[in-house]
Amino acid sequence: MNAQIVNVPSVIHAERATRQWLEQVVVGLNLCPFARRVLDGGSVRIVVTDETDMEALLMAFATELARLENEPAIETTLLVLASAVPDFLEYLDLLDMAQAWLEEQELEGVYQLASFHPDYQFADSDPDDEANYTNRSPFPVIHLLREESVEGAVASHPNAEGIPERNIRVAREKGLKYWQNLLKDLADPS
Repeated sequence: MNAQIVNVPSVIHAERATRQWLEQVVVGLNLCPFARRVLDGGSVRIVVTDETDMEALLMAFATELARLENEPAIETTLLVLASAVPDFLEYLDLLDMAQAWLEEQELEGVYQLASFHPDYQFADSDPDDEANYTNRSPFPVIHLLREESVEGAVASHPNAEGIPERNIRVAREKGLKYWQNLLKDLADPS
């Protein structure tokens, strides 16, 4: 009987890579102009799960929502799925289940979800379109945000509706090789 060796990233590595991506890409390239304030303020929670079972992943999601409910000092949570849903379509299924759970709990409008995945692909886009990298991360992530905070940030931004177009322009200016190397380097535990 042959044993298959699977390279499972450590929880510590997944947290470190996600934090570096957040600092270097999301804040560093200003892809989210609202992220610097919460990151610098220490109100971003990054939690990593190494669960792979869908039910356990949904439980981790529910646990993080409960934490947000009970700890107002946490502005936003990045739930990093270190060992789960490497397939983007599988990830989208999980995201749909998380959204359904949010609605069932009558928390839609209180919280919203943002999605990031190493193979993120916008509908009708080419897989190699640099624009996809605005939502690509070293590991799959479900981002839980307080709706009230998002609304306040958007209202205070001089051109919130222009953010996606600006991000696509930045992503394309950086080029495909830049993004491929960046995510490869972040995901590599060595």
